[in-house]
Amino acid sequence: MSATVQFLGAAGTVTGSMHLVSANGRQVLLDCGLFQGLKDLRLRNWREPPFDPKAIDAVVISHAHIDHTGSLPLLVRRGYRGPIYCTPATADLLGVLLPDSAHLQEEEADRANRYGYSKHTPALPLYTGEDAQRALGQLARAGYDRPFAAAGDLMVTYRIAGHILGAATVDLGFGADRHLVFSGDLGRYDRPILPDPEPVPVADVLLLESTYGDRRHPTGTADELARVVTETVARGGALLVPAFVVDRTQELLWMLKRLEEDKRIPVLPVYVDSPSATEVTEIYRRHVEEEDGEMRRRVQDGQDPLRTRRIEFCRTMEESKRLNDLQGPVIIISASGMATGGRILHHLQHRLPDPRTTVLLVGFQAVGTRGRALQDGAKTIKMLGEQVPVRAHVEMIHGLSAHADQEELLRWLGGFTRPPRTTYLVHGEPEAARALEQAITARYGWTVRVAQDGQRVDIG
Repeated sequence: MSATVQFLGAAGTVTGSMHLVSANGRQVLLDCGLFQGLKDLRLRNWREPPFDPKAIDAVVISHAHIDHTGSLPLLVRRGYRGPIYCTPATADLLGVLLPDSAHLQEEEADRANRYGYSKHTPALPLYTGEDAQRALGQLARAGYDRPFAAAGDLMVTYRIAGHILGAATVDLGFGADRHLVFSGDLGRYDRPILPDPEPVPVADVLLLESTYGDRRHPTGTADELARVVTETVARGGALLVPAFVVDRTQELLWMLKRLEEDKRIPVLPVYVDSPSATEVTEIYRRHVEEEDGEMRRRVQDGQDPLRTRRIEFCRTMEESKRLNDLQGPVIIISASGMATGGRILHHLQHRLPDPRTTVLLVGFQAVGTRGRALQDGAKTIKMLGEQVPVRAHVEMIHGLSAHADQEELLRWLGGFTRPPRTTYLVHGEPEAARALEQAITARYGWTVRVAQDGQRVDIG
């Protein structure tokens, strides 16, 4: 019986991660992500999937980010009733992220109905909080380095990916000692808070992310952050940071605290304006077993390495709205990381026209997002039904990315004891994937292909 994998998302783009494995008479979905960015991609979220959700035997999640998990409520609403496997920390994070994603969907539909800027009457959310809760009820926790039967004789082993808390690579064994390995999103080496990506010994077929396959992250990230903070203070403005709820917010807080301790920046009021980021920060503090040495030592010594001296966490809308009255210098960290929704939109709407403001982008900005438009120098940004002029300074720090760069991806590949028969590059824009294809071929001589959207390939 042949075994195949079909690329149903994150092929030619970095969002909507979803790959359907068919082997030994079973069907397993690797990731179930939401498409973000360009309108054509977002519209795909509303389409019926090219498979019967009721026929899927298991879903195996690599990590909690919404572009890898955000379609789980849809899958469940469409009839999937099987297990959704993930690591314990991923399950804890999904308990925050899926309801938050549903809330954003409902909030956007409500706003569109109130202000009449949707083509649909009434505008409906993609899914609801009730859908999210049903999906959470199907989570099945599985630890690292402990093989488990996902469906029939299809065995899965999770290993640490180092990307965010709970992130894992997926080793799917499907008989006769054959292995498909899915990298998920690989993390960085020698970063604070999380351990390095764990090597995987063997893969017959490898699905490898390629988000930053065409570049190396710059060094001196702390220096860059100190410069941006110092220049914003000199202007007397606000530093707005659209930050991903998971990992980016926590790493920012770690770095700001260290810069304060080293007296490289003044002690400023720092506001984390995101209930979900507040809850996620608490989850990071709880999962000491997944932290690297320095983070663990500090926590065990009774320190709080994620709390700056003048930090406040904003949970309510009233607390969030009061930030509009603050004069700088002040640091406001809020979701979402690509400015696609959430409270950051209100802060951008309020402060983008002020030339004293700095907007600091600290992660990958997908094509079609407001974050990408800011990165590319847009003079106006549409949000909340209006065009907002951009007079603020816009800065980008690539070194804070949680994704491995080209050299780090190549380093991880060096851990295989023999070359995969074929490596398929996923989760990358075309230029990044092509550059990584060339780099792998040049260094290792492997057979590498760039995955095509909708393509089904033999892995047997």
